[in-house]
Amino acid sequence: FWLKFSTSARLDRIEHTFAMRGLTCFVAAVAAGGVTPVQKVVQLLNGMLEKGKKEKHEEQVQFAAYKQFCDDTSVEKARAIKEANEQVESLEALIGKCEATIEKRTKEIAQLDEDISVYEGDLKATTAVRKMEHNDYQATHKDYTESVDALTAAIAIIKKKAYDRKQAASMLLQVQQDLVPAHA
Repeated sequence: FWLKFSTSARLDRIEHTFAMRGLTCFVAAVAAGGVTPVQKVVQLLNGMLEKGKKEKHEEQVQFAAYKQFCDDTSVEKARAIKEANEQVESLEALIGKCEATIEKRTKEIAQLDEDISVYEGDLKATTAVRKMEHNDYQATHKDYTESVDALTAAIAIIKKKAYDRKQAASMLLQVQQDLVPAHA
């Protein structure tokens, strides 16, 4: 619509300009005495008509090229928008999935941290118990070792004195049973 209005208004201006020029040329031709004024006006109007048609055609070609560019660009941009919207949807779905995974992994990490705390507490308690048991064992072992050494020394002394005592053997057996537990 704007092209028609613009072209029509432009043609009116061009015609007005040519009419003024034609009038000027008419006055000049009358003064020169050559071609008749009517012929001169007809020539000028024909020139204006040709020039107007040429400019109109150039504008139509230029507008057609511009319209084709706009149509092509519109189709291309619509396709790009559609692809971008699909990509946005895909990325939003991926973000949702990742957020769910993060939430799940966060809960798992919290549970594992809790387990680690429990295990570290158990380790400390077990280590303390083991240390106490080890100290008890060391004390018992020292006691047994001292007892065995004493008995060995006593046996050696008794063997040196190599005489028979009925009562000594039974006492030695009794002391040995008292000092050495059955499971050792």
